[in-house]
Amino acid sequence: MIVTRFAPSPTGYLHIGGLRTALLSYLWARRNNGKFLLRIEDTDFSRNDEAAARAIVEAFKWVGLEHDGTIEYQSSRLSIYQEYAQKLLDSGKAYKCYMSKEELEALREEQSARKERPKYDNRYRDFNGTPPEGREAVIRIKSPLSGSITVHDGVKGDVVFNVEDILDDFIIARADGTPTYNFVVAVDDALMGVTDVIRGDDHLSNTPKQIVVYEALGFPVPRFFHVPMIHNHEGKKLSKRDGATDVMAYKTLGYTPEALLNFLVRLGWSHGDQEIFSMKEMLDLFDPNDINRSASVYNVEKLDWLNAHYIKNTSNDKLCELLEFHGVMLVSHDKREILLDALKERSKTLVEMANQINEILVRPTEFDEAALKKGYKEESPMILKAFAEALKKAQELHLPSDYHHVMDEVVSTLEIGFGKIGQPLRIALMGKLSGPGLDTVMAIIGVNETLERINALLEK
Repeated sequence: MIVTRFAPSPTGYLHIGGLRTALLSYLWARRNNGKFLLRIEDTDFSRNDEAAARAIVEAFKWVGLEHDGTIEYQSSRLSIYQEYAQKLLDSGKAYKCYMSKEELEALREEQSARKERPKYDNRYRDFNGTPPEGREAVIRIKSPLSGSITVHDGVKGDVVFNVEDILDDFIIARADGTPTYNFVVAVDDALMGVTDVIRGDDHLSNTPKQIVVYEALGFPVPRFFHVPMIHNHEGKKLSKRDGATDVMAYKTLGYTPEALLNFLVRLGWSHGDQEIFSMKEMLDLFDPNDINRSASVYNVEKLDWLNAHYIKNTSNDKLCELLEFHGVMLVSHDKREILLDALKERSKTLVEMANQINEILVRPTEFDEAALKKGYKEESPMILKAFAEALKKAQELHLPSDYHHVMDEVVSTLEIGFGKIGQPLRIALMGKLSGPGLDTVMAIIGVNETLERINALLEK
């Protein structure tokens, strides 16, 4: 069985790079009828943020990534790590090191002065004497002293690390008993049965250390897939300014979960020239062995394009639900179908749609000066009064076509071009010269509100 996991540290909110890793892990597990686990790596108590841990769970819920089993918190598994550290001590594969911070700093300064790689010098590796008085010990694992470690990576191929260049006897438990990252990751992945580790390639350099732990404890080494980073257009690491922000900020900005997941799956993975992927298609087609080796580029224009596609293809009932988050309540509005159909093609985000809805439903409190100068001429009051009278005499006014028919009659009677009525009427209805079709706007707000808005401009 394929078992994957997503294991964020709650030191900050979940960003889109992390969500992409979670998505790829989720897809691979689900495609193979396996398990997708969620583990919160919160053993660094000095940096933990409970709000960040909650936000990770909230983000998962928003995008619909369902994990299997309960959420595992490393902070509740400390006794397990202590047990396995003791096993390594008992088997002679780890040892207690009494080196002080001052001694370690002095050693590193000496090594740097000789232009050597700063590393621990193994002075307590085979120590059998009396421990220095008053010193608290850390636990170090015995790493190989020579040779190489090969990471068999599904994305990058075989990556060979020279032991002497990257390893020393690294710490697996601090003096206060808390375990270190590379130790607990390996222990947890092994005990949880993780078979495939999909993560960012910034973790590639950690992998040899984790392999040392796996092998020391006799655990099988999982398959690794290290995914290249997401870059900005300049080829640099994505920053908050570029879009590397809290996943939930994308909800606030008006993006749909479907668009965001579709966008993320295409960052570093492709299937021919296809751009639109439903969740079913992702599950049918995704294979981590097909992930590109080069970094992907974050393109907000593409995200906007995808989001516009999903908004356009979302049912009006669902749009009503989504828009409630943005302060728009349309559930009981009798013209919501006309309203939403009119704006689907015009909206890249739900925020844009919410703003456009409010521009239609809320009477303008002021009129754009540039619009007045361009579209409100000397004859405009006469034309608007004629149109208002025609509206009052009209028998049936429900659909946009009903209002359009009245506009046609006035244009024909006054023998004017359509722009002569269209521009001042748009200013009256919207306060500006842009927006959806006038007949649609009037059908949405109704005849009485239309007359009120015309009068407000005439009285200006």
